[in-house]
Amino acid sequence: MMDTRQRIESLREVLEARGIDAAVVFNFENQFYYSGLRAITYSRPIILIVERQRQSLIIPSLEENHAKEKTDVDHLYVYHEVAGKSGDATDYRELFDEVLSKLDPGATVGIEYGALPADYMMRIQDQGFPVADIGGEIVRLRAIKTEEEINMISESGKLVSGALRRTIEQSAAGHSELEIDDYGNQFLFDEVSRNYTDSTLDYFVMSPSGVRRTNMPHVFSNTRKLEAGDVIIHSRQVGLSGYRAECERTFFVGGPTERQREVFEVMLRAHIAALDFIKAGVRASEVNEAALSVIREAGLGEYVSHRTGHGIGIGQHEEPSLRFDNDLVLAPGMVFCVEPGIYVPGVGGFRHSDTVVLREDGTDIITEYPRDLEHLIIK
Repeated sequence: MMDTRQRIESLREVLEARGIDAAVVFNFENQFYYSGLRAITYSRPIILIVERQRQSLIIPSLEENHAKEKTDVDHLYVYHEVAGKSGDATDYRELFDEVLSKLDPGATVGIEYGALPADYMMRIQDQGFPVADIGGEIVRLRAIKTEEEINMISESGKLVSGALRRTIEQSAAGHSELEIDDYGNQFLFDEVSRNYTDSTLDYFVMSPSGVRRTNMPHVFSNTRKLEAGDVIIHSRQVGLSGYRAECERTFFVGGPTERQREVFEVMLRAHIAALDFIKAGVRASEVNEAALSVIREAGLGEYVSHRTGHGIGIGQHEEPSLRFDNDLVLAPGMVFCVEPGIYVPGVGGFRHSDTVVLREDGTDIITEYPRDLEHLIIK
């Protein structure tokens, strides 16, 4: 069971400092962070309520045993979808109202403005409780990873690097995007099954190929078959027991054109510049500028369509973001994907990504695969 006690205490310190009596946590990533429960919600809401002295979960009956195994909450409020005993709750809204009714009159309730649906907020206010946004504090608490979290992310870094390697080295003209993804997927299934007892695996992968598709930075793999002369952006994330790492490489089936070679080399210099620059004590916007200045100097600034990177951990994309308007000073324990990209119509898209951990005395790059062009041409 994940040790969530210190996290709950840190949240309670925030509540105490701001005069907030209870926090309603609805975002599923934040629920996992504070409770250890990583459930499949579909249309069945799960709600975590953290008070000064107790914590409760409102949960559907099909997740009751799961919650008992994974969490140490003080009370489970269970709702049912089948006719049962008299008095069994069948409406999670009624249970939510019940939990609220136990708060002191006039209590302030902390909510995540960016996550809690409006009807829940209205139910809180209908009972006379003022609300306050705690979303920013949760973001800041999650941004600094513990050693336990970093160890999990580092293990995911090994897995995602191995899966990326298997896909790239097995790629060839005539294989579809989905087929090359499958090489890395099978590596993950085999490796986790053999070496990670009682762990869960989740992953994200996309391999857009060709000039047109690589100019769409986020596009799912499909049945398009690779052709000689193709550029491919192979992008992977792997989550081991809830914690993720990312690795991406741009590679070629056959040799690139001269223009593709030029743009690739600019992307690579920008990627390395950001990796060399990022560390505790610099601003997020400065990391973005370290990459962007290389791209602008090469006359390719107009072909940049996204930030230089983002945080990662429980979520695929977490704050803080490495973008132009974020002046946050980076701190030890933060984990980032560094991924400057260049997308030139008629030429192709080019992006590498690596996952880095910020330390007191430097930066650990926890993903591993060659970045230079020589190693990324499939003959």
